[in-house]
Amino acid sequence: MSETMTVNVKEDIASEFRKQASIKYGKKKGYLGKALTEAMQEWSKQRKDSLENQFLELLETGIKMKKWKFDRAELHER
Repeated sequence: MSETMTVNVKEDIASEFRKQASIKYGKKKGYLGKALTEAMQEWSKQRKDSLENQFLELLETGIKMKKWKFDRAELHER
């Protein structure tokens, strides 16, 4: 299933994206959609990985909550 999106992108960025997409997929029907889908998937994956790393770092270093500080070991002791 697919979804139609309308977006505004700076002209120079759109032009470069179209150029790179045509190099990878050829100027066949749907090449922009394929390239944009790939770019969106990669961006989402990077963001997800980044958030997961931030959460893991918080678990390792602890979270300061006013006067209390918790770390992973202390939480599991309770």
